[in-house]
Amino acid sequence: MKVVFLAPHYPPEMQQFTRGLAEVGAEVYGVGDQPAAALPPALKPYLSDYLHVAHMMDEDHVIGRVTQWLRGREVDRVLANWEPLMVCAARLRERYGMPGMSVETTRGFRDKELMKERVRAAGLRVPHSQRVRTVAEVHEAAERIGYPLIIKPISGAGSADTYKVDERAELDRVLTAMRHVHEASVEEYIDGEEFTFDTVSIDGAPRFMNVAQYLPKPIIARSEEWVSPVIITVRDLRQEKLAAGIELGRGVLRALGMGDGFTHMEWFLKPNGEAVFGEIGCRAPGAKLVDQMNYSCDIDLFREWARVVCHRRFEATVDYKYNTAIIFKRAKGRGRITRVEGLDAFMRAHGRHVVEQKLLPVGTHRRDWKQTLISDGHIMLRHPDWATAYELAFEVAGKVHLYAQ
Repeated sequence: MKVVFLAPHYPPEMQQFTRGLAEVGAEVYGVGDQPAAALPPALKPYLSDYLHVAHMMDEDHVIGRVTQWLRGREVDRVLANWEPLMVCAARLRERYGMPGMSVETTRGFRDKELMKERVRAAGLRVPHSQRVRTVAEVHEAAERIGYPLIIKPISGAGSADTYKVDERAELDRVLTAMRHVHEASVEEYIDGEEFTFDTVSIDGAPRFMNVAQYLPKPIIARSEEWVSPVIITVRDLRQEKLAAGIELGRGVLRALGMGDGFTHMEWFLKPNGEAVFGEIGCRAPGAKLVDQMNYSCDIDLFREWARVVCHRRFEATVDYKYNTAIIFKRAKGRGRITRVEGLDAFMRAHGRHVVEQKLLPVGTHRRDWKQTLISDGHIMLRHPDWATAYELAFEVAGKVHLYAQ
């Protein structure tokens, strides 16, 4: 099995997917915008060959370079697991007549308005929305949909350039900040709890499922610097509270024609129990959520994804053992991390439940919290009891602090 894998080094979790491909017997031909000599040493053993391209976001450039590179070679799969490259991978598959999702199917997972149209056509509940390209269209949509509303890029990911808007004056300020966005979606704001529905599927049928809750909702976490975002995977997927969301998720996969691989969906649970679709990508979630799922079940989904996309088999035994929480921390102040408070006390009391502690060390320059959910590091913990996992997560959120100056 010979596999072209786009961007094997970035985002960082792609290195684990590269490992997974190699471990299920694939010869991995990586394509990325980092020179081969600069690739992480731990990644290189899993690559059979590598092509350096100058402009990874230019699909025509990548397709031309890959076509020239592969001349005379036989390749069985072209894969990507990063949102901006999904359509490029589909175009390459169509060019070579390879198995995998088509460009048109992949667009349904990438274009947020097309996505909602297809999900709505299947009779599933989606927010009222409108595609917009001009300021006048934005105001027209706002009048039709009403406030509060959400405005976000048609092809965005990870809540980037996504805003909740409560009134006309605020909308005008947001439009100034979004001048670089050429096409957006204006949609109804859904009041309720926000969850994920993540799957590894074969022919659109989930072989693995995960539900995680965002605490608070991403729209809040990405707009308030003082927040320590928390995400907790849910051990008990059979509870009545989640039934409507899981049923919705399965319906979305059918409506969009999902094939083989990862999906990451977000949905809302309204106070009246109604489940409302948010959006979905036909790729793995970021922000360490795959690691959370692995810790929740003690499995390796990087490898199982690879087995699914290469051999159309899922072999791991799925046993939901833990609710796994990740807490992202943001340093107070600007500059370099000078001290961490509360961590030692928490680790003494609860360290047996912590599976990762990767806060930035003292002396490291803090990150731009607007540019990355990972922020200034994270703590990941797990517990079989939901209430305990929740309590421990918010103890980290409230009592562990980083300071910078």
